[in-house]
Amino acid sequence: MVSICGVAVTTMALICTLSVYNGFQDLISSLYSSLDPQIKITPSAGKTFNAESEKIKALAQWPEIEAISPVIEENALLVYRNRQMPVLLKGVPDNYTQVTLIDSVLLDGNFFLRDSIASYATIGVGVANRLEVGAHYVYPLFVYTPKRMAKVNLANPSNAFNEDRMFATAVFSVNQPEYDDQMVIVPLEMARRLFDYTQDASALEIKLRPETDEKLVRSRLSEFLGKDFQIKNRMMQQETSFRMMQIEKWMTFLILAFILMIATFNVVGSLSMLIIDKHNDIKTLRNLGADEKLISRIFLTEGWLISAIGAGTGLLAGILLCWLQQKYGLLKLGQATGAFVVDTYPVRLLWSDALAVLAVVTLLGLPTAWYPVKYLRNKWLKQSNN
Repeated sequence: MVSICGVAVTTMALICTLSVYNGFQDLISSLYSSLDPQIKITPSAGKTFNAESEKIKALAQWPEIEAISPVIEENALLVYRNRQMPVLLKGVPDNYTQVTLIDSVLLDGNFFLRDSIASYATIGVGVANRLEVGAHYVYPLFVYTPKRMAKVNLANPSNAFNEDRMFATAVFSVNQPEYDDQMVIVPLEMARRLFDYTQDASALEIKLRPETDEKLVRSRLSEFLGKDFQIKNRMMQQETSFRMMQIEKWMTFLILAFILMIATFNVVGSLSMLIIDKHNDIKTLRNLGADEKLISRIFLTEGWLISAIGAGTGLLAGILLCWLQQKYGLLKLGQATGAFVVDTYPVRLLWSDALAVLAVVTLLGLPTAWYPVKYLRNKWLKQSNN
């Protein structure tokens, strides 16, 4: 029972830990997806491409594509009254809400780009805090960008910069510093004017129609556009973050697997003591006609059953704990409600993780059952013959 409990507890810990990593990955993916398009097309070389070329225009006729938004992303200087900071200026067209879920992450105000009077900006919550500005403030935001073809005149350096102004109309937050602390969304025409572009774009953001095979469309886009463009889905757009999370997940898996290996060593001790304890029974079986292979198989089977029962019990306990966490949120992230994006640890059980855990337990269980039988049977079986 001690050996079974050791294997069961470690197996349960493996299942729960991997499920928590999966839950955090889903949480981060949902946060990113609010502003990340379903598919993003960027140039393989250079910063921009011609968004009005015939090949790019032809994409709008594809039946799988619901909406396309050319965007420009460049660094700029944002000034509000006596405060200033560098920001990532993102110019977007009027159909931007069809491509992303920007409305779902607004903390204050409403998303719109311009009217007949002025242009408007939607700013990240970190930018708003640093500049001390909010939605619908009466003072304008001034943005400065260097002219692409101009040389700096030391007598009048301001001539080397393009300048425009806008009013903040909304503040958004996706709880990711890459967006919250530096992004400012403005009309595409304003961005092109500031960066001296006419028909250029730094990326195309695409939303597919429901029930469209994203992998197939990505493959077709890659073939259609050739090597001059990179085609990325949401996971690929945040490849570094998700790769680091996967590395953390499987490093934790290896550490817990090592603990599981130590736990299965209990099987070696249990079987060793069992062979010693059953000395008289082994002798009786030999007198009844049992050979060494049969007796060895009995102890091998029992050692394997210890691992199998422990793994099965741990797997069921892990699944139950994951279900209880999803249903009732037993483990909290903090004492104060609302301090984090979610109040409880997110979990998601993947059957591939469960199979991986069972495979590790099986691989560790077989040699730990074989070892004591291999090296102790000769001594006790020979004594039984005597």
